[in-house]
Amino acid sequence: MSTYKSPLLGYENAEPLPDTLNPDGKSFYNPPAPAQSSAYETFPAPIKSENNGFDFHIYYMQSVEIEKQYAAELHKRIRREFPELRIYRLMDKPVGPHPTAMFEVNTFTPHQTGALFAWLTVNRGPCSVLIHPNTGEAYKTTLNWRHGWASHGRCTPKC
Repeated sequence: MSTYKSPLLGYENAEPLPDTLNPDGKSFYNPPAPAQSSAYETFPAPIKSENNGFDFHIYYMQSVEIEKQYAAELHKRIRREFPELRIYRLMDKPVGPHPTAMFEVNTFTPHQTGALFAWLTVNRGPCSVLIHPNTGEAYKTTLNWRHGWASHGRCTPKC
């Protein structure tokens, strides 16, 4: 038995989706929904946004001077580009479960989360990024099942 609930709960009696392709010949035509998904405005359960919805941990190798410098510049740029986010100080050594130097950025809305994710995809440089929601679940559960990772393969979370 799967531990995952079906993502189709609530759609059991919906009309079948068409097999019609869009003019590009590759993607499916999707009929309009009666309303825009609430996930654009509020985080779905079990994400808890009372404190913040997502944490972005931006990792860098503190022993590699060019990465340390880039991380410091990236930190300043994020503070300028996204002043509405909660941005913590640079930690120049491993702290807690984090395997290397890092700084943390918190997002509070789905729009902020998507904007920071897209921006970091382009601008993270040599840094790696661990992204996880705040769910109230145990640390291991969150990192084993509900996280995202952008990396060059040098630094991975200890899960």
